[in-house]
Amino acid sequence: MTSRSTARPNGQPQASKICQFKLVLLGESAVGKSSLVLRFVKGQFHEYQESTIGAAFLTQSVCLDDTTVKFEIWDTAGQERYHSLAPMYYRGAQAAIVVYDITNQEAQAYADDNSLLFMETSAKTAMNVNDLFLAIAKKLPKSEPQNPGGAAGRSRGVDLHEQSQQNKSQCCSN
Repeated sequence: MTSRSTARPNGQPQASKICQFKLVLLGESAVGKSSLVLRFVKGQFHEYQESTIGAAFLTQSVCLDDTTVKFEIWDTAGQERYHSLAPMYYRGAQAAIVVYDITNQEAQAYADDNSLLFMETSAKTAMNVNDLFLAIAKKLPKSEPQNPGGAAGRSRGVDLHEQSQQNKSQCCSN
């Protein structure tokens, strides 16, 4: 966390804390991972999005009261040929978003059974996209400094083999 106390042009104080978290998007090929993150980060939607090769990295911040949550977002490729690379991208992540085709509604039951945050989104219409990232930002601990590459990132990582929290949220206009 970095503390700062500067005033915005309108006289409102800016967030006093900045927390940084590594977040990964996981899911099969062509389910909309890149579309979801591009809608959140750039406010864009492309009907014909090219497949991700390996992974893509983007950043975006969310404002929560006196805290700015900065997401370092890794959008992983879903094609089978890239599955062996996935652990390299999600290692040390504090949150993961599992993106899937909504015709597979087993996800709702799985989320309920495992106390996971569940939210349907649409990158095309922007439905719940910002709400997804805001909900994630609210769930993440903000009391300790976060360093995705350091010891804190490794000890708080997403464990895909056991119960893990899947979260989702909204951004302030930056």
